[in-house]
Amino acid sequence: THHCKMIILFRHDDHAQVNIVTGNFIVRDWSMCQAVWRSPLLSVQDISAPADPAAPSPIGTGRRFKKDLLAYLKSYGHKRTGSLTAELQKYDFPSIRAALIASVPGRQNLRSVDSSRETLWGWPALRRILQSIRPHSATSKPHIVMQCSSVASVGEKWMQDTFMRALSASKASSPSTPKPKFSLVFPTPDEIRRSIDGYDAGGSIHMNIQKPAQAKQLEFLRPMLCHWAGDHDPRAAEAKGVRNRPVRQALRRRAAPHIKTYIRFSDDEMTKIDWAVMTSANLSKQAWGEAVNATGDVRICSYEIGVVVWPALWDDDGRETKMVPVFGKDTPDVEDVGPCVAEEGDEKGGTLGDDTTDEEGGEGFRKKGPQKQKVEGRVGLRMPYDLPLVPYAKDEMPWCKSLPHTEPDWMGRSWPGSAG
Repeated sequence: THHCKMIILFRHDDHAQVNIVTGNFIVRDWSMCQAVWRSPLLSVQDISAPADPAAPSPIGTGRRFKKDLLAYLKSYGHKRTGSLTAELQKYDFPSIRAALIASVPGRQNLRSVDSSRETLWGWPALRRILQSIRPHSATSKPHIVMQCSSVASVGEKWMQDTFMRALSASKASSPSTPKPKFSLVFPTPDEIRRSIDGYDAGGSIHMNIQKPAQAKQLEFLRPMLCHWAGDHDPRAAEAKGVRNRPVRQALRRRAAPHIKTYIRFSDDEMTKIDWAVMTSANLSKQAWGEAVNATGDVRICSYEIGVVVWPALWDDDGRETKMVPVFGKDTPDVEDVGPCVAEEGDEKGGTLGDDTTDEEGGEGFRKKGPQKQKVEGRVGLRMPYDLPLVPYAKDEMPWCKSLPHTEPDWMGRSWPGSAG
């Protein structure tokens, strides 16, 4: 299947731009919650100083991004994308701060592939990228939140031994490293009923639960399941003691989720982010790849594309950058930094500024009065869902579009159930 959503723009001012999105080009998708990653404007490369093809291409650099993107486009075959690949080859990518994560139908042998020269696909590519990222803390227990619009029948073994193991990879992994906590954000029937398009939005959101194998998978996933909106029935929040914690609102509750994100928070307070993935890939073997078989092959069935970002990509001049979740905006302000900021009047520093560092107060501190300024040393990740997460109550079920739903949505319509 072809599930990639990407636009490559060639502009009249001799710049190009890569845009990776989570929505299809249909009207309904854009009243749902989606995401867009846009590259900086890419300039035509200087032909008098051609790039050295043998030069190293570390993960996270623009050079590596270009290499992987061109490899992805070439996988369609010269007849389909040869002219596009040749045109994009003319542009420089050094300003990009991200790693490309993509899937291509076919088989890739992990025993013979040289990942420094050849682009990996699917979960092996994700694992390789995450192995290059050093987490904020090697001792605190991280929290990885999976969020998607479709959960296929993948089975507990693949989830645990293949996909969740890949998501758990990091540069600091060791036997003593705390294992991550996992959550899965997925809407309930009530959240679909109250979404902008009501039950119609549910036609784009998939999790089958009727067959015995699917019911067994649901029982495995149930402890991880969390609400998309979490603002209707307080029972689940009360059960987990999160009702009285301040809610950081993403302002996307009524937009049913078609976005797909995988985010590792540094700790259970979810104030810092180690890395984030935005992708077209849902939770399926078709998208991410089967488990490794006896000969070392990983089989993938779908074209997918996305990006991985992490805070070190914004490190400059020796300053360590932190990635923080932001809500209803794209960039962090002072109030988004959390408990690591000294209180006003603290002798260790003043407010967060935009261009200087105070050695005692930490990165981004400025010796001046309180003002609302953009944070230096912090990069924001716009959140699609509220925090803290609200787990499902024991009797709550995820949305299943193949089941009928007789309770009317906010427009007074019922849902008869839909196959596929």
